[in-house]
Amino acid sequence: MAKQKKAKVSDKMISMPVVNPNAAGIDLGSRSHFVCVSQDNVKEYPVFTADLHEIARHLQAHGVKTVALESTGYYWRPLYILLQDYGFEVTLVNARHLKNVKGHKTDVVDSRWLQLLHSIGLLSNSFQPDVFTHQLRTYARHRKSLIEDASKYITKMNKTLVLMNIQLKVVLRDIAGASGMRVIEAILDGEREASNLEKLVSIRCESERKDILKALIGDWREEYLFELKDCYDLYHYYWEKIRNIDKQIERLLIENSKNKPHEVSKSDYKPDKKKGHQKNDPKFNVEGFAYEMTGGVDLTQITGVGMNTVLTMMTEVGFDMSKFKSGKHLAAWMGYAPNRKITGGKLLSSKTRKKTSPLAKAIRDAANSAGNSKSRLGDFFRRLAYRKGRSVAITATARKICVIMYKMLTTKQPFCYELSQEEKLKIKTRKIKNIVKSLKGQEISKCELDMAWV
Repeated sequence: MAKQKKAKVSDKMISMPVVNPNAAGIDLGSRSHFVCVSQDNVKEYPVFTADLHEIARHLQAHGVKTVALESTGYYWRPLYILLQDYGFEVTLVNARHLKNVKGHKTDVVDSRWLQLLHSIGLLSNSFQPDVFTHQLRTYARHRKSLIEDASKYITKMNKTLVLMNIQLKVVLRDIAGASGMRVIEAILDGEREASNLEKLVSIRCESERKDILKALIGDWREEYLFELKDCYDLYHYYWEKIRNIDKQIERLLIENSKNKPHEVSKSDYKPDKKKGHQKNDPKFNVEGFAYEMTGGVDLTQITGVGMNTVLTMMTEVGFDMSKFKSGKHLAAWMGYAPNRKITGGKLLSSKTRKKTSPLAKAIRDAANSAGNSKSRLGDFFRRLAYRKGRSVAITATARKICVIMYKMLTTKQPFCYELSQEEKLKIKTRKIKNIVKSLKGQEISKCELDMAWV
């Protein structure tokens, strides 16, 4: 009888296939980076440029081909670019996708965990745009930040006027508009007569002239006038910087147009006169450049989508949808898909995850705008808002707009959201069915009422 061989501990262990044999993991920080080329080889390097080159040479000396970095704040960007210049395949990992091993959490342990997971192929690469899109993104995000800062001084100007009991906000929709700015400039130039200030307000103002006159009578105080002057100067200073950014964005778009051949020209774009521009929109032809870059696709045809949405998409992800398998994948990346958590067959949660992407917010704003329109998207929005609330309707409509944009960019087809004959027949049948059901309910109620009287 054959003797049973005693199993060793090593025989019971499950071996994991090594997908990336020449992999390294780097835990990033604000003061130092921890580089792990193997589980028994971890080194710490400072964050200075010379040390980043030393990291690259250290990786080359150990035959590393691919590197995993955790997307920690914005500290990953310099090393990410430098490693790409050295020819390494760099995988940027979302911090949510990493869970540390049990025990004490240290930078050394984190770097080893990154290297181990990357070696066995359990880490996925985060989306990164091309160089041109990243340049546009830098300018656009800086522009948005300056607009937010400039808006703070509008609030401060309004506060200063109210403290002097100049109730300009009551009679004007926007004190930073043409009429409001004319009045503020006249006040700063020394005008105090309400009748003269009232003449500076446009005749198209909806408020009555007598109310405007009363709103411009106040208590002129020197300290408040000084604060108003500073806020006015700072507001225009910010907008001067914003206009300079617009010139840089336009210059980049013109250079891209010259360097790459396009099927259509921006001059072929015919703007929709029904969709006006907002006050904070750039003054150059953003839609024309987008029309040229997409090969003749006009995204502004979609209900609710305007210049701001198109510019945000151009600067955040670009118009090349090849990195996304389908419109559903793009919508999930935006954070519009349910994030289901199931354990033991029980659904714990299915809420959409929070997404801080500027593009996700811009499309949600477009969905909110579409909900106020008389269109099929508007009907869809209101029908869902009636049943489940406005926040759910915004997310669902934003997902629908996202999928429509993906389909338009991949198929080069124009926006078309009209009812087909089959859909019209289904709607007609459903309406007739509801009417018949309602009439039957009324007949039953009438019979019960007659029996009660008997």
